[in-house]
Amino acid sequence: MSKLLVGDLEFTLKTSPRRRTMQITVERDGALILMAPPEASRAQLHAFASEKRFWIYTQLAEKERLRHTLPAKEFVDGEGFLYLGRSYRLKLVDDQARCLKFSGGRFLLRRDAIGSARRHFVRWYSARAREWLGAKADEYRARMEAEIAQVKVQDLGYRWGSCGRGNRIYFHWKTILLPPPIAEYVVAHEVAHLHERLHTPDFWLRVERVMPDFPRRKTWLAENGMRVEGLG
Repeated sequence: MSKLLVGDLEFTLKTSPRRRTMQITVERDGALILMAPPEASRAQLHAFASEKRFWIYTQLAEKERLRHTLPAKEFVDGEGFLYLGRSYRLKLVDDQARCLKFSGGRFLLRRDAIGSARRHFVRWYSARAREWLGAKADEYRARMEAEIAQVKVQDLGYRWGSCGRGNRIYFHWKTILLPPPIAEYVVAHEVAHLHERLHTPDFWLRVERVMPDFPRRKTWLAENGMRVEGLG
């Protein structure tokens, strides 16, 4: 993929014959994506990106502010950890069979497992994500008449989900931290990609058919996704 420099901003260019307009996306990690039809000239791309510079700087500044203001998680009594949009307190215990479990509306972590607590949380979240997101993916597969070969949960960096080759769908384990309606939007979004790989009008129409209020959920995710607390 080629690059475009506009002042101190670097864009990754993505073209598609299905695209009729230009669009800029600011990824969660601050990467800039400029999507355009293949016939767009460098001059047109440069002019479009220049016109959007103020909006881009605003988005980048907000992401940077959130990156520095989100506190790191501490595995101590009373610390809150998200699960499907709700915060649950952590309690340290001296003796239990598993290093980490969820019971009585609390996370219970064995004291001798504090040093590896992050690994235990990721494993717990991943297991719940496979179950919850897998069930939702199966639901939307039926509603959207799509074929899913496999649903996998892993660390996707700054992406919530991904549609891979062979009709495989991937979700970030952190998706299970989101409120259910937002996590469900991530699922519907990826299932729609089984039909349309790009964000074409047909793609968004497919999402809208099964989720008429998707713009509200999409906006929430864009504005609040970085506020979802991870584990550092």
